[in-house]
Amino acid sequence: MRHAVMSELPGQQNETMKRSFQLSIAAFCAFVASDGAAEDWRSGYSLYGTPGLIEMPSAFVRPDAEIGMTLGGFENQQRVSFNFQVTPRFSGTFRYSRLAEWGGPGTGDLYDRSFDLHYQALTEGSLRPAVTVGLRDFMGTGVYSGEYLVASKTLSPRLRATLGLGWGRLATEGGFDNPLGVLSDAFDARPALDFGFGGKPSFDQFFRGDAAFFGGAEWQLSDDWVATVEYASDGYARETSLGIVERETPVNFGLSYAPNADYILSAYALGGSDIGFSATLIIDPKDRVARSGSEPAPVPVAVRGRTVPVSQSERVARDVTATALLAEGIVLQGLDIYGRTARVRFENERYRAEAQALGRVARVLTRTMPLSVENFVLEPTRAGLPLSAITIRRSDMEAIENRPNAAAQILDRATVTEAGAGTPPSVVASQASAIAWGLSPYYAVQLFDGSNPLRGEYGLQADLRYALLPNLTLAGTARYRMSENRSDARVSESTLQPVRRNVGLYGEAGEIGIEDLALHWYARPGRALYSRVSVGYLEKMFAGASTELLWKPVDSRVALGAEINYVVQRDYDLGFGAQDFPELDGVYDVVTGHASVYYDFENDFHGRIDVGRYLAGDWGATFALDREFANGWRVGAYATLTDVPFEDFGEGSFDKGVQLTIPLDWAIGTATRDQVDVRLSSLSRDGGARLNVDGRLYETVRGGHVVALQDSWGRFWR
Repeated sequence: MRHAVMSELPGQQNETMKRSFQLSIAAFCAFVASDGAAEDWRSGYSLYGTPGLIEMPSAFVRPDAEIGMTLGGFENQQRVSFNFQVTPRFSGTFRYSRLAEWGGPGTGDLYDRSFDLHYQALTEGSLRPAVTVGLRDFMGTGVYSGEYLVASKTLSPRLRATLGLGWGRLATEGGFDNPLGVLSDAFDARPALDFGFGGKPSFDQFFRGDAAFFGGAEWQLSDDWVATVEYASDGYARETSLGIVERETPVNFGLSYAPNADYILSAYALGGSDIGFSATLIIDPKDRVARSGSEPAPVPVAVRGRTVPVSQSERVARDVTATALLAEGIVLQGLDIYGRTARVRFENERYRAEAQALGRVARVLTRTMPLSVENFVLEPTRAGLPLSAITIRRSDMEAIENRPNAAAQILDRATVTEAGAGTPPSVVASQASAIAWGLSPYYAVQLFDGSNPLRGEYGLQADLRYALLPNLTLAGTARYRMSENRSDARVSESTLQPVRRNVGLYGEAGEIGIEDLALHWYARPGRALYSRVSVGYLEKMFAGASTELLWKPVDSRVALGAEINYVVQRDYDLGFGAQDFPELDGVYDVVTGHASVYYDFENDFHGRIDVGRYLAGDWGATFALDREFANGWRVGAYATLTDVPFEDFGEGSFDKGVQLTIPLDWAIGTATRDQVDVRLSSLSRDGGARLNVDGRLYETVRGGHVVALQDSWGRFWR
C-alpha cells in the first residue's frame, strides 16, 4: 500500500490532495445524477457474506431481519459468514476465515475471526442512489480491515451499478491520497496494523491512509440468474508479495443463481487467476418453514344455549377439565369456582407462546364449567411460579370466536394483572407423570480453536426431570461419549484460573460423565418478586449453590435482578468429585454474583446489563442486545469487559460474540417449547466467564407477562 506521506513540497502535496478530493466528489455527483427506476431487486451476497458484488460491497441492503449464512472462497482463502439485517438499514456480519500459508509458502494456515458493520445512510430514490457506509473487520486481527463509502443505483429494471470509495485493505489497488486529508492531517497516513491479541476496534485506522475507487455492475439475465462484473480495490497486497495469491487484474466476474428466496449459488473468476465459489442459505426469522401448525385443532367454543356443558358440579368439573387440558399438553394445577368466576392455574408444557395455551384453556372451560360461570381467571405458571392472571369473559369467547380480527378483539376485552394474590386455587391431583426422561444422540461442537477450528464429540445423552413439587425439581443430564477424547485440545497460557479455557479437557478421562445434576426451587416471596435456589452440579465445570431474586412487575418493560453463587471447580472426569490444584493446595472455589437490569424495547429488541464478579474473580459488566420475533426466533450480540488486561485475557482481548435462539416449532410446524441455542464467539477464555446455570428467572417468567402476551396474542385462537 502506498502511504499518503510523499516526498513532495507542502504546496504540491496540498494540490494533489485537492485534486483527489475534487475527483471523488465529481464521480459521486455524476453517479447521483443517474436516473433509473428502483425495482424490488434484492442485493446479492459477496464472498465476504455481506450485501455486495463479488468481493466489493454495494450500498444495497437485504430485507429486514434476514439471516444470510455464506460459505465461500477460492483456493487460498475460505470464509464462513453470518450476516444479520438488524434493522431495515443496518446489518452486522460475523466471519470466520481460513487464510492458507499466511506466513508464506509452506507455512501454516491462519484461522481468523472478524466483524463487519454496514449502514445505509440514504435509501434509493428515483434519482438518488442508495448510499452506505461500512466497516470491514473493524474488531478482529485486522487482516481484512477496511472502510468504505459506496453508492448503488438501479439504472433499469435489470441493470444496477455501484461506485465506492475504499480505505485500508480496500485501497491496496489503485490507491491515491486520502481526500479526507483536507479535513485533517490525521487522515493522511494509516498506522501500521498491530495484530496484538485481536478483538479490539481499530479506531486509529478508520478511514485513514490511501483511498481507492471500486465499482461494478449487475445485470439480471433472468429471474433466476444475475451476472456481475466489478473493479476490485483490494489488491491482496500482502498475499501477492509473499506469493500466496496471484492477481493479474483487478477485474472480477461472477454468475449467481437464485431460483427462490432461500438460497443463492455463485461462481466467480477472480483477478484473472482464481476461480471462486459461494453458497448462501437465507433464513427469514419472521416467516415459518412449516406454513401452518400441524398440531390438532383446538376444541370449538361451546356456546351456552346451543351446547350443553360436559359437567355441572364443581368436583366433576375439575376432573373433566384436567383430562381435557392434558390432551392439549397443559397440566391443570388448581381450580376453584366461586359464584360466577372460575379461577384456573395451569402449566403449559407444549406451546411456545403462552397466548396459544390461554386460548386452548379458555375454550376447554366453555365446555367444562357450569352454565353459571361467566368469568375465567387464567393463571399460567412456569416452574411452579404463577406468572399473571388473565381474566376473560365467557360471553366474549362465545361472541367473538368466529369474527374477523378475533384475536385483537378478545385482547381488548381481557385484563392482565399480577398473579398469586390471595389463597392459591385448590390443588388438583395431577394426571401427568412427575418423572420425565429421555435418551437421544448428541453432538457437541467447539469452534474457533486456532489450531483446529472445528472440534467435536458425539455420543448418547440421557435427560432426567423429576418434579417433587410444581416448584421443586430435580433435573440432570448425563452423556456417554462414543467419539475419541479431546486431549489434543489447545489450552492457552494465562495468569488467570482456568475456569473456561480448559473446557475441552472435561470428559476426556472417562466415557460417562454427568453434565449437570441439580435441585431447583422457585418461589414468590412478594408482589412482583420471584426467587430461585439451585444446588448441585450446576454445569459442566462447576458445582455448588446459586441463588437469584428478580423484580418484574407483570405490566413493566423493566426488570431488576440479583444473583449470588458459591461454586467449586469440578474434576475432569465429570464425576462427583472436585478438582485439586497443586498451586492452590486444594480446590478452586469462588463467590460470584451479578446485579442485572433488563429492558424490553417496543421494537422487538431486548437489552440486558449484568454487573458483578465473574468465575475467575474478575469484576466487570456484560452488555447484550437481542432482537426477538413473535415466532420465537432470537438474534443478538453481547460483549463482556472486566478488569482483566487484554494480554492476560489472551486471543480476542475480551469476551464477545453472537447468539441465536431457533424455536423448533418454527421449523417442524408441530407445537413444542423446545429450542436450539447457538453461540458464535471466540474461544472459551477465563476473563468474563459466567456460571452457566439453567432456569434463570427472567427468561422463565417473562413469557407470561403483558408485553410477551401482546406480542404473541395472534396465536390465541390457534
